[in-house]
Amino acid sequence: MTHELLPIASWRDTFRIALRLVSRHRRPLAAATVSFVLVGLCALVPPWMLGRIVDAVVAGEASITPYAAAIAVAAVLGALFTTASIAFLARAGEPALAELREEVLDTALHLDAQRLEVAGAGDLISRVGDDARAVADSLGEIVPLLVNSVVLVGFTSVGLFALDWRLGLAGLVAAPFYVLGLRWYLPRSGPLYREERIARGELTEALVGGLHGAATLRAFGHEGRQLKIIDDRSARAKDLSLTVFRLLTRFFGRSNRAELIGLGSVLTTGFLLVRADAASVGAVTAAALYFHRLFNPIGALLLIFDSLQSTGAALARLVGVTRLPRPAQRESAPAEPGPLALDSVSHSYTPGRPVLAPTSLTIAPGERIAVVGATGAGKTTLGAIARGVLTPTGGSVSLAGRPYESMHPRAIRTRVALVSQDVHVFAGTLRDALTLAAPDLDDRRLLEALRAVGADGWAAALPGGLDTRIGDGGQPLAPNQAQQIALARVLLADPWFVVLDEATAEAGSAGARDLEKAALAATDGRGSLVIAHRLTQAETADRILVLHEGTVVEQGTHTELLAHGGPYTELWQAWSGEADR
Repeated sequence: MTHELLPIASWRDTFRIALRLVSRHRRPLAAATVSFVLVGLCALVPPWMLGRIVDAVVAGEASITPYAAAIAVAAVLGALFTTASIAFLARAGEPALAELREEVLDTALHLDAQRLEVAGAGDLISRVGDDARAVADSLGEIVPLLVNSVVLVGFTSVGLFALDWRLGLAGLVAAPFYVLGLRWYLPRSGPLYREERIARGELTEALVGGLHGAATLRAFGHEGRQLKIIDDRSARAKDLSLTVFRLLTRFFGRSNRAELIGLGSVLTTGFLLVRADAASVGAVTAAALYFHRLFNPIGALLLIFDSLQSTGAALARLVGVTRLPRPAQRESAPAEPGPLALDSVSHSYTPGRPVLAPTSLTIAPGERIAVVGATGAGKTTLGAIARGVLTPTGGSVSLAGRPYESMHPRAIRTRVALVSQDVHVFAGTLRDALTLAAPDLDDRRLLEALRAVGADGWAAALPGGLDTRIGDGGQPLAPNQAQQIALARVLLADPWFVVLDEATAEAGSAGARDLEKAALAATDGRGSLVIAHRLTQAETADRILVLHEGTVVEQGTHTELLAHGGPYTELWQAWSGEADR
């Protein structure tokens, strides 16, 4: 299946969204701005006072204590205002970033599941993980340095001209060389940073895919192939990072050249002015110190341009998710139960390579249908189409006579539930895990659902009962326990239909028997489509579909298919061990 990455916002959209988010926190932003200005004013004092000290020594003054005291006071106040500026900026920036992450997550949760599948989980994970972290680091480190450097450069330049306009003009000689360096660097580095962020997303996708599919890869002996993909994508990300670093070092060389030219110009001009008695030694000393003081903020600004390229690329990827269109307003779910009908549905993940041939299937309310077949036969694809998480490339799906396309995805989810073999246990309490299905249910209903799926024993043994924390950082759960929670949620959500996609595959033999009972309890009275990993699930079905290479080759009851002696019989004999006797 070809991957189509989620969109990346333009620089204009990125700036507009960032400005909108930050403008919601004007007061701390204004306080941070004032604090940065005061930091800049404090930074003007030491070079000025050092120049006064030089003139005082030349003039033979008895004491320089007032000048030294002024430097000390300016240093203390500068430190205080710097702390305040960073604190106020965090109060404006961190909430803005939190709001952006919420928008990204909210948009992602409302996206069509097929769009996310096409993009790949790694693309989204890298955005809400790596990219959001890069922007957060920028808010804590780069943005304060950027604002502080801009203020220092501005105020120090004013101070240089205030000492002597000729010394100020001498310092300006360096400006064209800085500009030329930036003009050389920025057009080259921007696209590279963009490629680097994309490469990191592709690497994350390869890692996530390898971890999720580890068992399948081992079963088919394809671990080496996946490791080769990971190696190739790691190498690409590494090569891009090294290319950016080499570009950066060449840029720093151009910056150092500008500093040398500027300082040489100021010192030469100062020498000529002092020799002509047009300026004092102290004034020239202060001017040289002011220009030298510009090295750090200008160097920081140039370095920040580099960091801002990376941060901007990360922010554009986050904003790109928020610019995705939300699903259009659609009808609600049907009020009265009706059949779930798949009419000639087919699907191809890659054009020209169908994984499911045109297949028609109608599941009546309360009817239990099992789908069996070898790995890769198209069973999961059929289940995903029935659930509404995958849009077929051909045919249509309807619920109680209403096409899926006319209904909001949330409406479909309330009527058709899915339980797969990969169940995620969210960090939180057991109660939280159950009330995902229905937030307003009381403990009695939750305990009844646990009892129905056979989970009441181990749930009662938990140290805090329903209030026990499970998932990451909490009580670890066995795979069959996680599945029992998922099946209990089916009971609590009370859908019309349930799709069970190999929901007992990871539990082991003993655990699978318990889960089969739990699955029967959860689907009792509901229509169900069971993607059967264990053929004992098919044995109790009202109807069985046998898939082979995407095509239904047999269908009927367990007894009918065994009597027919076709592909199902072979599967059953292999499963029950009769073929070996």
